[in-house]
Amino acid sequence: MTAAAAIRDGEDDVLRERRCIVTGEVLAEGHLIRFVADPDGRVVPDIAAKLPGRGMWVSAERAILERAIARNHFSKAAKAPLSASPDLPDRVEKLIVQRMADDLGLARRAGSVVLGFDQITKAFEAKPAPVLLVEASDGSADGKRKLFGAAFAQGLKPRIIDCLNCEELSLALGRENVVHAALKSGQLAERLELNAGRLAGFRVGKIDVAGRNPAADERHE
Repeated sequence: MTAAAAIRDGEDDVLRERRCIVTGEVLAEGHLIRFVADPDGRVVPDIAAKLPGRGMWVSAERAILERAIARNHFSKAAKAPLSASPDLPDRVEKLIVQRMADDLGLARRAGSVVLGFDQITKAFEAKPAPVLLVEASDGSADGKRKLFGAAFAQGLKPRIIDCLNCEELSLALGRENVVHAALKSGQLAERLELNAGRLAGFRVGKIDVAGRNPAADERHE
């Protein structure tokens, strides 16, 4: 798959809507995970929503997926006996992490990612400036506040995702000890943000999609 095709893949996820087989709620695909049954009747996750077969959609939250497994919602949705492994939530989490890592790698090769505190601070002074900050979940809170403060000083309010840890970011970007990364505007940044929202439902971490100033938030706690 070319980089351009990979960027286009899934770009309409935020537009199409599906019904969660557990809650019955109708949501945009970007807030759901698709599952299909393999030939042996086992439920398998389809993060990219490309596998053949009838899709079964579940809200992108660990607790809801665990309920789907425990209460046999997949068999009910398929109207056929299906087997859903208890480790399905962990597998989904790993697949989302891998998809985000692949997109970060594409961004690096496309030259749309900036790495390191000093480089990102300088990038905020250029045009176009980065619109998305990717912060290691186990990085220094003080460093995150200072970096957002540098953006704020330039009149910028970049969105922040921090659901990947330093090791995951480093592996994805082919560098050691990656704590701060920033992406320019584009479909890769949008898809990373979308999948970060999905991942946040499966692990400890947060995504700040409102562009809030963490330093200001802390002062008001």
